[in-house]
Amino acid sequence: MIALKKFIVTQPTRIHFGVGMVESLPQVVRDCGGTKALLVADPALEQVGLLAKITAPLAAAGLEYLLFDHVDPEPGLLLADEGTALAKENGCDCVIGVGGGSAMDVAKAISILITNGGKAEDYLGLGKIKKAGVPKIMVPTTAGTGAEVTFTAVFINEKTKSKGGMNGDPLYPDAALLDPTLTLTLPPHVTAAPGIDAFVHAMEAFTSTQGHPLSDMYALQAMELISKNLPLAYANGAHLEARSNMLLGSLLAGKALATAGVGLIHAMAYPLGGMFGISHGLANAVLMPFVVDYNIIAAPRKYARIAEVMGYDISDLSRREAAATAVEAVYNLNNDVAIPTCLADLDIPADKIPEMAAIALTVTRPVENNPRRPTLAEVIGLYEMAHEGW
Repeated sequence: MIALKKFIVTQPTRIHFGVGMVESLPQVVRDCGGTKALLVADPALEQVGLLAKITAPLAAAGLEYLLFDHVDPEPGLLLADEGTALAKENGCDCVIGVGGGSAMDVAKAISILITNGGKAEDYLGLGKIKKAGVPKIMVPTTAGTGAEVTFTAVFINEKTKSKGGMNGDPLYPDAALLDPTLTLTLPPHVTAAPGIDAFVHAMEAFTSTQGHPLSDMYALQAMELISKNLPLAYANGAHLEARSNMLLGSLLAGKALATAGVGLIHAMAYPLGGMFGISHGLANAVLMPFVVDYNIIAAPRKYARIAEVMGYDISDLSRREAAATAVEAVYNLNNDVAIPTCLADLDIPADKIPEMAAIALTVTRPVENNPRRPTLAEVIGLYEMAHEGW
């Protein structure tokens, strides 16, 4: 009931969306007050010919930049410290993050560290960032994390081998530049897992205990766009309309998660990244059907709506039957884009499941957001089911 809801929404990022928008990057930097940028880029961009599409407009406009492309798929805190030192030594007054969520998270953290001082590990948690960072502009080249519009940056803590995030409004980017042409050359596997990751963001925001009308609006539109366009983008990477819809869906999913949070899928995915280096999107994707199956009794109306926006006819079904259709829907979406069906396919050792479950329950905010509050035994059981598959 809306009368019982309280929510606060912060959305400071200026969004630039459209085909060819990358050409306006120099003006976006200058509009944000930047004169010399640290360009934090996924190292794979050069291999697929995308880095030049970013640097050419900067060079043509005479805008100075320094490249930092040491980013790992699952970045550690020390990367942010390294990039910050480089930026300070060279007088960079703004940061551009280009690539997937890892590059953008590192860029966001560097921006904050330049002005706040200290080390990246000092800011893990919520509300520890006191000052705004230098201007930060995000340019996603995948449709996945939505990091271009969120207040989170996620890292591996090299000391503890655990995964955790910095969280706070100062991490919101000043600007996000989304150009669908930058995603046209993504190979199928880099389309698949990030695309499912974006879907999970929207779905968990929609079912979150912190959800509200604005987050629902973003989440429902995101789930519809992603579920209808991801298989097409996966099968035909050059399909500009599908790529555009995926990039918009990812953006909306990012807004949904920023305003309502995520749930148990994310909490259970963290140990897979921290302990075994499984990419965040792939971990979310493999776990998704099993956690949805666990959750449906706690929010049958929500899951029925999810099945409906994914294109399934639920008109003649009971609410419980309609909710169960969501399990089929997400399983089929995974199957369409060749996501592995179980954790065993990722070489996750079964004897580590109790440890993984204990760690997952320490990811408190997503666990608390989940529509069904899990016990340790239930999380162990979910991992075991996901390990063997259906």
